[in-house]
Amino acid sequence: MSDAFGRLDGHTVLVTGGTRGIGRAIALELARAGAKVVANYARNDAAAQATADAAAAEGLALETLRGDLAQPKGMAAVQERLAALPAGGLSIVHAAATGVHRPFEALTLRHWDFTMALNVRAFFELVQTLRPALGAGSAIVAVSSAGAVRTVPAYAAIGSSKGALESLSRHLAAELAPHGIRVNIVSPGSVLTEAWDAFPDKEARIAEGLKRTPRGRFVEPAEVARLTRFLLSPAAEGIVGQTLVIDGGARIVD
Repeated sequence: MSDAFGRLDGHTVLVTGGTRGIGRAIALELARAGAKVVANYARNDAAAQATADAAAAEGLALETLRGDLAQPKGMAAVQERLAALPAGGLSIVHAAATGVHRPFEALTLRHWDFTMALNVRAFFELVQTLRPALGAGSAIVAVSSAGAVRTVPAYAAIGSSKGALESLSRHLAAELAPHGIRVNIVSPGSVLTEAWDAFPDKEARIAEGLKRTPRGRFVEPAEVARLTRFLLSPAAEGIVGQTLVIDGGARIVD
């Protein structure tokens, strides 16, 4: 992506879930574009250290910040680090996600609450908590998935949370746009990360997914990261409240 419209110098960007998988790729891509990145994570210190080491090796401005956003203490840690930024000094990418891969009849309210707490409620609370640092020039990107609009086996709780995340993002887009704050959604297709290990039928799903992909391969984390970078950049000023699908054409295949 050309630096003519992809540079993010002077921006501070919070990337939740920013030390593993898609979130890690986004955090590093934004730092390469000149942003000061705060990569939030919940508990995997080894992954956080590996991300910090990778950034340091490239001389990137990236710091890791531990804090489970589904818990008051974790949310407070993020607020303490970022709320003092001047209005317009912060952008947010919500890539953190969790959930339970079980069919509907095997789900409990505990599973439901656990999934919604990070995937939706934490995003809601983040934007409210950090609102003083959001202003003209700020941008917010929520990372969704195909499960927000399509049924996926054993994905009822997670898919519902992603649908709620997309709806909340559209409402935020309408309410915050008059203040110069843009909100959009990135919806990747299948991306091979460690998150796939949670599926009991991982290999079968991968094989079936490849059949549905016109390019013959899945989207890579770096491709999602470049799209996110674009949405945060001035080149995307006219894009507000949209869901941008990046799946290699999988959703156009019957």
